[in-house]
Amino acid sequence: MSSLDHDIDGATGAGGRLRYRLRLAMRDPTTVIAILMAVLFLYLIIVPILSILGDSVTVQFGDERRIKAESGTFTLYYLERALSSRVAQDLFWVPLLNTLKVAAGAIVLSLVIGTILAWLIARTDMFGRRWFATALIVPYMLPAWTFALAWSTLFKNRTVGGQQGWLEAIGLSPPDWVAYGQFPITVILALHYTPFVILLFGSALRRFDSQLEDSARILGASSATVARQVILPLMRPALLSAVVLIFAKCLGEFGVPYVLGLPVKFDVLATSLYRSIGSRQTGVAGVLAGAIMLIGMIAILIDAWLAREARRFVTVGSKGSMNRASGLKKWRLPATGFAGTMFILSVGLPIFTLALSTVMRRPGIFEWSNFTLDYWIGRDLPTVAMKTGILLSPDLWRAAWNTISIVGMASICSGLLGILTGYVVVRTSFRPLAVFLRQVTFMPYLVPGIAFAAAYLSLFAVPRGPVPALYGTTAILVLALMADQMPYASRAGSRR
Repeated sequence: MSSLDHDIDGATGAGGRLRYRLRLAMRDPTTVIAILMAVLFLYLIIVPILSILGDSVTVQFGDERRIKAESGTFTLYYLERALSSRVAQDLFWVPLLNTLKVAAGAIVLSLVIGTILAWLIARTDMFGRRWFATALIVPYMLPAWTFALAWSTLFKNRTVGGQQGWLEAIGLSPPDWVAYGQFPITVILALHYTPFVILLFGSALRRFDSQLEDSARILGASSATVARQVILPLMRPALLSAVVLIFAKCLGEFGVPYVLGLPVKFDVLATSLYRSIGSRQTGVAGVLAGAIMLIGMIAILIDAWLAREARRFVTVGSKGSMNRASGLKKWRLPATGFAGTMFILSVGLPIFTLALSTVMRRPGIFEWSNFTLDYWIGRDLPTVAMKTGILLSPDLWRAAWNTISIVGMASICSGLLGILTGYVVVRTSFRPLAVFLRQVTFMPYLVPGIAFAAAYLSLFAVPRGPVPALYGTTAILVLALMADQMPYASRAGSRR
């Protein structure tokens, strides 16, 4: 009997078949590379996540007397404190409700705006649609907190103290609900994540065969029926993907709620997590981080189920498929104006506001005597923080170099790992390993950045095995950024 026959005879049962497939796969170098990458991602992604979750069920240093247990032992104290104690409303339930309200509002607004813009770019003869196809993606390239700072510069009032905003300086006092809290956070996140909808929905529209619409109309279907029974089912997977991506990002969004929510104590889960970390409530922070990840995973599972249902609606494309642009006629100019307005609101106005605020001595005073370049190139400034203009400060250039070098190294490393991950996911014959790599590289998308940072500090502050202590080094920042960007790098690398 040959060795192959012996292997086949021994591969009885599910476990035997799995071992047999693994032995065959190990003969392929791609599988060996995949295993090495799986071990790497276990260390860079799974171990920090398990560290966060472990903090939620073990007694933390300093809480021994309160919990009456030794440090490191199992406890449900932090779960009870976050979910059912007298402070649970402030710690978890109110921030959870605020997070869901902000996410729902951002999803609705971004879907409404994004679907219109995607249709105008992909399926109409709007003026400058190729330029808008690129320009309207810029809002996602800008950090979300820059929009929050611009909004605060324009609309903030002195209800919570500090300097007045531009509108208040010219005699208009915005109400608190416009200046702070749920409304501005929702609007900013909607504008920031609208590019998701434009990219995903627009791509689906470009693949859609316009002959299907023509056929439905020839058979007597109205425009509403065509949209409901032909277009919407085929567009559903793209829309669902956009909804899930926006929802997952809103769960862990920290910068915008921090700038516009904390002044009026409007907490979301991410800012409540930040408060817990800042007050050294590591166990409660672990509970909050775990809740964010759990909600995100549930959303991903729902999306997977809905996408599977949506596969019942498929089209078989061919060289004869058509992607015909619809003529807008008299609506061509208004449509272009709408796209231009959205670009101004989401890119032009925030950048202009922040740029102009850097050359004004007092905010909102539009007089020549109020403009200055001192904050850029001045010397002996009467400010507390900096005595020279920012371009003359060596701190700026050190910070710029640190940013470029750290982000550059992290981008190169994560890009290479992403390409390698995509290669082995597509080429390995051992499919469970490919599925594991796809899922594990997506997990950082569901983890709030601040929780990931806290976990990395906890893990690498002291030597662990062959890895030395990395606290205060560039390496820990590069590793954290690499892990944080793997969802994007791995998906880009595995795109066929």
